[in-house]
Amino acid sequence: MFEYDIAEYSLINPDLYRRELRKLQAEFLKLQKWVINEKKRLAIVFEGRDTAGKTGSISVLSKYLIPEHVRLVKLGIPSEYESRRWFSRYEKHMPNTGEIVFFDRSWYTRALTEITMKYCTERQYKYFMKNVLNWEERLIKDKIDIVKIYLSVKKDTQKKRFEKRKNSPLIFWKFSENDLKVADKWDAFTFYKNQMFSTTSSTESPWVIINANTKMVASLNSLRYILEKFDYPEKKIPKPKKWSRGMNIYNVTINGVKFENLSYDQYKVLNSFSDG
Repeated sequence: MFEYDIAEYSLINPDLYRRELRKLQAEFLKLQKWVINEKKRLAIVFEGRDTAGKTGSISVLSKYLIPEHVRLVKLGIPSEYESRRWFSRYEKHMPNTGEIVFFDRSWYTRALTEITMKYCTERQYKYFMKNVLNWEERLIKDKIDIVKIYLSVKKDTQKKRFEKRKNSPLIFWKFSENDLKVADKWDAFTFYKNQMFSTTSSTESPWVIINANTKMVASLNSLRYILEKFDYPEKKIPKPKKWSRGMNIYNVTINGVKFENLSYDQYKVLNSFSDG
């Protein structure tokens, strides 16, 4: 387990983000072509609390990939049968040859939300924690590459995002009362999260923790981390630029009003109120 954080991205603004993202997305397409041509199998797991940006990050990463060779897996509430056969539930969704599969929440739901909310039994939880690495090692021997990303958010960030969801005419449907029930168990979730990191991170399939308090930064770091893990043809990941605090190059939109030519310090203050 380790944290991945490109320091230069802390100074990025939306315009610079779009330029940087375009370069990294082009690299990701190179990686996908390598997966296709070499008949690789790549499973990318995104875990994190509600509002951490899992769905959004996957959308950003997969936007320009060849659709026939990429798949999203986002499973709902398990049946009683699926709950008893937890690993089988996910094994059938593993990537085929030449395919990338994104898991928006994964088998690790059992180690996080399920045990926190008591949706599974203590016995089921312990069985999972004891056997998950052996199961993953078997998948890896079957030529499946597994990338495990945990998007980390602060408590106040989650609260602000819940409020935005509730009050938005476009994404209000993302908010549910159950979200608040899980959020109320913040400390219990944290306990099980730490247990997951300490028990289920291996050399072959480590957990990487990415700060997701700023969604733009989380997407860039996630993308760059995946690219750095693999050696694909014509690999040329751009070095992150050192953006200056002193330059008036930052913009932000608040309630439909765009504020332009801001310094970094001005942007940092105003960005928490932005529409994005």
